[in-house]
Amino acid sequence: MKTKTLFCALTLLAGSLAIAQAAPQDEIKAAAKKLGDNYSWKSTVENANGRGFGGPTEGKMADGTTFISMTRRDNTVEAVLVSTNKGALKTQDGWRSLSEAAEDSGDGGFNWTAFTARMLQNHKAPSEEAVELAGQAQELKQEGDVYSGTLTEAGAKSLLSFRRGRGGNNDGPEISNAKGSVKFWVKDGQLTKYESKVQGTVSFNGNDREVDRTTTVEIKDVGTTKVEVPEEAKKKLQ
Repeated sequence: MKTKTLFCALTLLAGSLAIAQAAPQDEIKAAAKKLGDNYSWKSTVENANGRGFGGPTEGKMADGTTFISMTRRDNTVEAVLVSTNKGALKTQDGWRSLSEAAEDSGDGGFNWTAFTARMLQNHKAPSEEAVELAGQAQELKQEGDVYSGTLTEAGAKSLLSFRRGRGGNNDGPEISNAKGSVKFWVKDGQLTKYESKVQGTVSFNGNDREVDRTTTVEIKDVGTTKVEVPEEAKKKLQ
């Protein structure tokens, strides 16, 4: 009888510990879901080694449409997304559908337009990305309105890797010494900001590059965001 009672007590304790460990991830998921599908955000990337394309990315989401403005060096790239893989990108030749832009081979070398289009075809809204990041954390600890934790090695590698998409080499780079962390800010049960930090060595085509990158996403105008789509872009939404 005592053995049975002890077994039941241990089972309940194990269950309680599992719930406690899962709770922070569930809270982040709920906080992200509370954003709904109407909000704006600003994403900034800091590279400790000074390398990268620089500039912020700003986005607006409303009524199933997302408008994105990316500053890359001296250029501003605009795009409209209406669903996964579908949207339009503003290029030097005017607005083009993502599918058209992604197939652009240019002069046979690296093509920035095609790269950007393929990246946008895999775009994740902040509410989705935050949930994914929380799931990649080994554990999350709460201190006030802030949740923080260490990324799993697999999670850090996924943030350091990339895919060139259709028409290119689908093999990603080799990643070593990958590590990272995540942090989430929640106010009144709603996600207001999140941050990811990753470090590691990225090897591609025989070239090694040390990466030390911090990405911060700030969320605002929840429930009051409006999106205006340029007429030329509407014609290219495929």
